[in-house]
Amino acid sequence: MEQNNNIMINRRIKDLRKALNMTQVSFSQVVSLSSGYLAGIETEKRKVNDRLIKLVCSSFNASESWLRKGEGTMFTRSSDEQYIKLAGLFRELEHRYRDYLLKEVDLLLKIQAMPPEGNSHKNPIGA
Repeated sequence: MEQNNNIMINRRIKDLRKALNMTQVSFSQVVSLSSGYLAGIETEKRKVNDRLIKLVCSSFNASESWLRKGEGTMFTRSSDEQYIKLAGLFRELEHRYRDYLLKEVDLLLKIQAMPPEGNSHKNPIGA
């Protein structure tokens, strides 16, 4: 039974990627996997561990209950349309701009993770 559930998780990861209109390459970059490893997941040749499930859910606002058990909706918040729109826009970018955008997002995440007193970039996006 557990093996069948693992296969279903793999399939739901593929379904999620397709719902976001992302390639294997762009999806795998967001969750720091090689595209080959993601292909192995999607073809059910590789297992998905808890860390990856949590990372996928937090990165794409996916419902952990949906990903693990197929219960509920694919996304967790009402802002699902924003994520789908963002993924669609990302897909339209040329690869060189995708790489640039991913690097900038990584930088923003590092800045966001810094404690307020150590954050020299008080207002990185002018908000």
